[in-house]
Amino acid sequence: MSETGINCQHACKNTCASLNEALRKETAIIKYYEGVLAECTMPEVKTFMDELVEEKRKVILRLIQKLNEIHVRSQAIDGITSSFNNIDG
Repeated sequence: MSETGINCQHACKNTCASLNEALRKETAIIKYYEGVLAECTMPEVKTFMDELVEEKRKVILRLIQKLNEIHVRSQAIDGITSSFNNIDG
């Protein structure tokens, strides 16, 4: 296990456990920031936190896009593999 506490199993099928965990944590960070925003009355801090939330939303979108790419690639590879394994056709 690494210093970060993440131990990649290298056995993901159609997805990536590490990216899914990153997505979960980034989503939790946004919820935290939004909670801070709800309580904050200082305009400068609110603007800063809004910017942080927007940056995190972009990160989440990138994580989702990468997970989708992995899923589509895995499905294509599975389809190719199954066509070689199909002895009837």
